[in-house]
Amino acid sequence: MTTTSAEEMRKALLAGAFQMPSVQTMVSRKSSVTNAFVNAVIPVVPPTLEEIEEALGILKIDPDDVRCVYCGDKASEWDHLRPLVLNRRPTGYISEIGNLVPACGKCNQSKGNKPWRTWMLSKAKLSPAGRGIANLESRVAKIEAFENWRPSSKIDFVAILGQAEWDQYWKLCEDVIAEMAEAQQVADKLKDRIVAAVKGKKASGA
Repeated sequence: MTTTSAEEMRKALLAGAFQMPSVQTMVSRKSSVTNAFVNAVIPVVPPTLEEIEEALGILKIDPDDVRCVYCGDKASEWDHLRPLVLNRRPTGYISEIGNLVPACGKCNQSKGNKPWRTWMLSKAKLSPAGRGIANLESRVAKIEAFENWRPSSKIDFVAILGQAEWDQYWKLCEDVIAEMAEAQQVADKLKDRIVAAVKGKKASGA
């Protein structure tokens, strides 16, 4: 029978207590660059106070205590009910009151760009169904009523701009990403030299 020594237990405890911050690379920012290009051209239509009041009324939410429409926790943001980005390109939906609902951070992060109803009733991590949130049927019904109140606008970018201009815009995006990848290769080489120099100084006691 194998026994774990006190020293092994101590090492395991220390290893579990520490975690290096995740290292962000230029390549890992690909989705951020794409989202920036998408958001740069998507119209933003601020709602009137009357529209906000009407939206909250349909969702049965008190303006003094704004709650997440998906799970009922305290809302921290307004989420796009229908995603603005899918497969690294605009869906056509825009930022307007008919496409924005109060949400908590957990639900917003878990939902991502998935269809709201499918996600709500799925067992996805941190989804309302996955967390065992009660009264999901009534929550879904409120959101459906909200959708019927103000159907989201969906625009056709190509019809407005023309295919050539639209393609040129996304070529700019891909060019930026390609240059970032090239810059990352240079950064990797510089980092290797910097790490070697730091290790050399430590080894020499300098």
